[in-house]
Amino acid sequence: MQSLYRAPAANAGAGARSPVRRPTAALICIIALAGLLAACDGQGTAKGAPKEASHTTAESTRPALVVRAMAVTVADRATSVSLTGDVEAKVLTQLSFRVGGRVTERLVDVGAHVAAGDLLARVDPTEQQADLDAATAAVSAAESRLRVATSNLDRQSTLLAKGYTTRAAYDQATETAGAAESALETARAQLGTARDALGYAELRARAAGIITARTFEVGQVVQPAQSVFTLAEDGTRDAVFDVYETFFRNSETDRIRISLVSDPKVAADGRVREVSPVIDASNGTVRVKVAIDAPPDVMALGSPVTGTVTWKATPRIVLPWGALASDGGAPAVWRIDPKTHAVSLAKVAVEAFETGSIVISSGLAPGDLVVVDGAKRLSTGQTVDYTLESGS
Repeated sequence: MQSLYRAPAANAGAGARSPVRRPTAALICIIALAGLLAACDGQGTAKGAPKEASHTTAESTRPALVVRAMAVTVADRATSVSLTGDVEAKVLTQLSFRVGGRVTERLVDVGAHVAAGDLLARVDPTEQQADLDAATAAVSAAESRLRVATSNLDRQSTLLAKGYTTRAAYDQATETAGAAESALETARAQLGTARDALGYAELRARAAGIITARTFEVGQVVQPAQSVFTLAEDGTRDAVFDVYETFFRNSETDRIRISLVSDPKVAADGRVREVSPVIDASNGTVRVKVAIDAPPDVMALGSPVTGTVTWKATPRIVLPWGALASDGGAPAVWRIDPKTHAVSLAKVAVEAFETGSIVISSGLAPGDLVVVDGAKRLSTGQTVDYTLESGS
């Protein structure tokens, strides 16, 4: 039998292939391709269906998310606001000299408590004293002229009765006496004015109170009506507060409880006496003055105080902070359907944000189940299990 093996030709090139190796390489490629097709067919048909069924079963058996919920309740809630202010005098009087001059004496300073009529300061009275002396001399001269005119009138009256003078002379004497009497009255009035002017050289307190400001020094020349002292008059005191305009909304009372910041046990009642019609442009507040009823003595001028106002109780819903969510940027809460345990967003109106809680004015009804813990992990329609908490 002839052998199939042939020795390579002697003159064959180094890269020449043997004719026996070609069918062997082709056979190997066919076998590999058939294995790949079998593998692909197995993954696409028989083996794919069982894997999809196992994934669906795992999804349906996943446990529901557990959250904490609370049943909505409505209760009357009283709202209160506290602000800090200070005590000021109800009446502040600007004291000034009624005559000008150089100040020669100052008897009180800021903080002094004075009584009505107390002497506070003096100006040099030289000019006023000279005017008084001149007015006194004018009165003396007028009195002398009146005495002469009166004596002449009496003499003319006697002579006229005896027929020794004329009616014209008598009338002249009468006119002179009347003019002298008028001149005396004028001189006396000027004397009174001069006495008052001399008294105006002394500045006295018009009422009892405390000196809160001083704007001059001894030796300074002051003008008439120039303010030199500020007097906080004794009597009803005011607590003054800078209040934001929003606090005036829905205000139903003007009664305020006033207490000292340093000692809250020292307190008194007050009522709104004056509200400024102008808003302070620097901080957007309105100045409110509260008259203090029977203020304690320790509630002195300048004392820092706290004013607390409580408005009428209104029905409101109060929820913990954790219940607050967002629906398109608007405040909302997650509400639970008690039958299906599915959650959905409910938009609410928030009246106030407080420490640890929010006040809801609308959007919920009594008995609604609201998620108060775990709301950040929810989506619309998701089913949850919940533990019920009592409302605060």
